[in-house]
This record gives sequence, structure tokens and C-alpha cells, in this order.
Amino acid sequence: MSGAATATEASFADRELHFIAIGGAGMSTLALACHALGARVSGSDRSESGYVARLRAAGIDPLIGHDADAVPPGADVVVSTAVPDDNVELLRARERGQREIHRGQLLAELCATKRLIAVAGAHGKTTTSGMLAHCLSRAGAEPAFLLGGELPGAGPEGAPANAGWGAGEWIVAEADESDGSFLELAPEVAAVTNVELDHHSHWGGERELIAAFAKFTGPAASVVRPSGPELAALDAAGSISTFALSEPGAPPPAAATVLATDIEPAEGGSTFTLISAEAGEQRVRLAIPGRHNVIDATCAIAALIEARRLDPVLPPIEELISALASFPGMARRLERKGEHRGALVYDDYAHHPTEVEASLRALRELPRPQGGRLIAVFQPHLYSRTKALAPRFGRALALADEVAVLDVYPAREQPVGELEGVSGLQVAEAAADAAPGKRVRWLGGLDAAAAALATDESIGVGDIVVTIGAGDVVKVAERLVAAEAGRHS
Repeated sequence: MSGAATATEASFADRELHFIAIGGAGMSTLALACHALGARVSGSDRSESGYVARLRAAGIDPLIGHDADAVPPGADVVVSTAVPDDNVELLRARERGQREIHRGQLLAELCATKRLIAVAGAHGKTTTSGMLAHCLSRAGAEPAFLLGGELPGAGPEGAPANAGWGAGEWIVAEADESDGSFLELAPEVAAVTNVELDHHSHWGGERELIAAFAKFTGPAASVVRPSGPELAALDAAGSISTFALSEPGAPPPAAATVLATDIEPAEGGSTFTLISAEAGEQRVRLAIPGRHNVIDATCAIAALIEARRLDPVLPPIEELISALASFPGMARRLERKGEHRGALVYDDYAHHPTEVEASLRALRELPRPQGGRLIAVFQPHLYSRTKALAPRFGRALALADEVAVLDVYPAREQPVGELEGVSGLQVAEAAADAAPGKRVRWLGGLDAAAAALATDESIGVGDIVVTIGAGDVVKVAERLVAAEAGRHS
């Protein structure tokens, strides 16, 4: 990650930053970017992770565990909403009077050094952001990018990366609405994939959420959003570009600036016809399956068209769009992990019913022998989300042929107060109600789930097993693949 520094970028070289919970997807992204700009970066996290490994590879050495003495006296301390007030490092920094920066503020500082394409939305923002970073990079625009997931091949020597600092004028950033911190950003192009209530502990309802998205898009020179009147409140004084997907047998979508139609599965991915005034009518190929990925691609194309309208020096739009064919997908987004007993094993980050349904429908597009089953292994994420959406999760999981449910991954929440008694069992019961006659298992903890699935001799050739969730359920997929390797070693 390197690039010519502007005066604002150069100012990071004079800073010392300590990140509490540095190993998260968003925090590690910021730490890597600040390190690339010359800042002295330190941090800590409660456990090892793939993101911690990436930090070490970049020359940052996070502490595992939290220790008040780990906070450098002269550092600004970077926190997220997930860091509790009783964290020992945060308490020490406050005792000393050190400056405290929320991750949203730091993201805004970084993004202000370049021309910003910010992608927000309940679903698809990581993939859409990754598509934008990939297309701009492949076309030679040398963007910076700050993503909420890892983009395979985007790092040094082809390693996965969630952050990069190219020498070009543009930066692509994922804008997180979960705690309202996306309102710190001032994008030149504000792209919204969709708006749906997902973070029930922060937003009081959909009306409040839409108003927040309108504040996010308001200052932008260009707004990209789904077509239709439902999100017209997001339209600002600048250019408006809308996107839509035309489904066979469904009513035609509202007039869209960018339209995807004639979608067909193709060799593990899909093709579709793109129609827009700027790009004309052309066939586009994706190497990843699912209509939800076609929607994300259409949003990304609309954002690329708008960026190039604002900056004609960018590569031709045909060149930018053609780079989508080599987009590998994001890590933990329908990521193939390997095989177990001849079954294909996938992992997916879906943690909202809409996302779970989209992922399962995408996997159903993949060719399987007759009799092959789709087995969904789901770990709910957050007690508040589970309480609010358990019936919807059950209906989404019913799209699988067999369902296994783990207990809730708590993240920043505890099952106390109004969340007392909430568990993954409620999702399992909802799935059983929605899928009569199908096998639905309540497996509880991660270790028990991995053991139960690893010893299930009914799983075999032709099946697809997918672990689903934003917590650590991916470890189940990894253990299944490792067990298969052990059987053949």
C-alpha cells in the first residue's frame, strides 16, 4: 500500500494511534491505512483472527488481550461502539486525558484525503465496495479502498486485503449505518444498495433509518440508489442514478438509469444484459453466483458511471465494467472452503433474513446431482436481531433441504434485561415450523455443532453444506474441511 502523499495524507506520519479491538474487520482496515500513511500504530484485541494475521504481515504487532499498560501515553485512542466503557485500556486513556476517536471519525479523516465513493446499505455493501475497488484497480485507476471484508488478490503478492492505499485520486469506502457513524462521511458519490432495518438496538424504526440515509446522501454530488419511489427521500441536489433488476414473470421495475435483465447462471457464476445510456446494451459476466450479486454489480456499475462523469480522466466505462468478470467475490461471501465426505462446503457472512434467503437461492443455482441436498448451518448474530427476526430467519432457512442452528453469537450484547431468554433455539423452532417434514437440528455451541456434522455419515457426494452467520460459524466449515483432509492423510 503506497502512494504519493498530499499534505493531508502526510499529516498522518506525525500521529500515534492505539486501536482498542484492532482485530475487527473495520478497525483493522483503519489501522492498515494509517500505518500505510506513516502513522505509528499499536492496538489490542481479545483473540487471534485472520485480520490480526494481516496486521502482523503489514508490520503491526497487536497485543492479544487487553492491558492498560499497552496504551502509549502520547497516542490518540481509537474505539468503536463495541468497546465497553469499562475496558481497562480505555479507562487508562481517559485517566490520562488522551484524545479518544471513534472509528467513524477516523474513517472520515482518511476519506477526506481523496475523492470518495462511499457505499452504504443493509445488505451487499461489502461486495459492492469490493467490486468498485477491484474494477478501478484492474483498470489502472490505483484507488485507495477501505472495506468491511477481505478482497482476494488485492494485497501484496496477491494476498487478500481489506485495505489499500493507491496513488489515484479516488477512495472506495464501506459506510456502516449500524451505529450512525456513516453520517461522518462526505462522499462525492454516495451509493446505497438498499435500506432495511437490521440494527434494532440503534434505530427506532425504518422511518428514522431512511431519514439517516437521506442525511448521508444529502451532501453528495451524485447519489446512486435502487429505482422506485420508496427511497426518493435519498435524492439530493446533485445527479441521481437509479438501478434495478428485471426478473422474469415479475412486474417491470420502475424506470432505472442502469438495468440488469436476462440473468442466466453460467459456470458457477452468472451473466446478464446491462442496459444504460452511458454503457449502452452489453452482456456482463460475473464469476460468482446469485441474483443478489447481480444487483450489487448493477449498483457498482451505476457508481462507476457517476464517478467517471465527475472525473472523465478515469478509464473508459467499458474497461471498468469488463473488470467485473475477474471479480473473485469477497471472503466469507459464498466462499467455497473445500469438501467434506464429497460434499461441497461453503461459508457465507449473511446475518439478516434477506441475506440468508439470497445466499440460499444463489447456492440452489449451482448444479448438483439429483438427490443432492442443500444443508444450512446457521449461527444467529446479536440477541436483539434474533429476538426481532427469529420467525423471518426460520422462513429464510426453510429454503434449505436440511437446517442446523447454533446458539447466538453475542458480539457486543448480553442476554440480559429485555434480551433475557433469547437464544438460537427460537430460530430452530421457527425453521421447523416453516419447513414441515425437513430435518431441523438445534446444535447449540460451536464445538458440539462441528462434532455433530463431522460425524454425520449422511452427508456425502452431491450435497452442499453452507455455514451462515457473521460470528465464528466459519470455524465449523473449516473443521469439516480439516476433518476431510485428516481422513485422507
